Amino acid sequence: MARKTLTLKWLFLGSLITNTGISFIWPLTTIYMHEYLGESLTVSGIVLFFNSVAMMLGNYVGGRLFDKWQPYGTILAGIALAVTASGCLIVWHGWPAYPLFLVALGFGNGIVGTAVNSYATLATSRRTSYVFNVLYFMSNLGLVIGTLIVGYVLPLGIQYIFALAFTLFTIFFIVALLHFNVTREPRPTTVQAAGARQANPYQRSIALLLITLFVTWIAYEQWQSNISTFMLGLGMSVRDYSFLWTFNAVLIVLGQPVLTYFDDWLTAHLRLRLGVGFTLFGAAFLLLILAKQYWWFMLAMGVLTLGEILALPSVSTYVDLHTAYAEKGRFQGYVQMFASAGRAVGPLIGALLIEALSYHILFAGLAVVLFMAIAIFSWQARKVNPS
Repeated sequence: MARKTLTLKWLFLGSLITNTGISFIWPLTTIYMHEYLGESLTVSGIVLFFNSVAMMLGNYVGGRLFDKWQPYGTILAGIALAVTASGCLIVWHGWPAYPLFLVALGFGNGIVGTAVNSYATLATSRRTSYVFNVLYFMSNLGLVIGTLIVGYVLPLGIQYIFALAFTLFTIFFIVALLHFNVTREPRPTTVQAAGARQANPYQRSIALLLITLFVTWIAYEQWQSNISTFMLGLGMSVRDYSFLWTFNAVLIVLGQPVLTYFDDWLTAHLRLRLGVGFTLFGAAFLLLILAKQYWWFMLAMGVLTLGEILALPSVSTYVDLHTAYAEKGRFQGYVQMFASAGRAVGPLIGALLIEALSYHILFAGLAVVLFMAIAIFSWQARKVNPS
């Protein structure tokens, strides 16, 4: 029987569980394929690319199914695919089974990611901006927990990693089966639900914001790929680089609840929050141009993280506030798709620019493009709504 409202604790728990499960698998892809399966780094990169493409397709399909079919069936289908793929990986994790099931898992997780964000738009007990803030916190907490556990479990055998992921996805399926069957009750938005898509005055602003999000994830991926090589070239260690991510996680865990406490003010000044957040993101890359000592990287990561917790959760909030009720799932799918696309092409774009030009030109270029993107979005958003 369908419930009238969604109990948010189950949505937050689901986000924590699924992101912990995902973080058991994706960080190991390159290491596992190269060191255990004997494949080249190029092949590993191709597999990761197809995994990202599958996740983007899942994001799109999840959004369409959420709107056109039903939220409950959509999220159950996505989790069921993740359960099946991770279960198969326990038994078949050689070549070519591993990349095939990994891509299937990416598709399932793409559906789940969009469905979770779309469920947030159904919340009635809390403002959606609050829900997106907590979801972002939970997703990062899950990644921290997952990557921490992987280091201890991997020496026992790769099959135990897949078994853990399978267990977590199964738990999430049970949680969703019991608690996610809710009715879709319309709630007031800033756009008339019955209006045609073309009549939405915020459509251009949303498109520009999604482009800004895409550029932001291209930039963010440099921290997860090419900046490690940059630091090693300056004589720093892998441990130094790893600690930056510990620092990032600590700042998110401490900072996100503070922002959530001031959610009312931040939502009332949402365009300002987005502008400041993405500007800080760009400023972090200007700091990298000056970086020669380790403390510069710590400062840059601190500025980046502050920009991250300001900007990234509020993208979903802005899109939710300015889309019609019947299109919530589709547009939350677009948010996930543009983020996935940035993650997919970011390392390659960075590597090509570094080889053709230099690290410093890459950093400066990313900062300039980010500043331009957020400036154009802010101008368009202000033109539609000057207040």
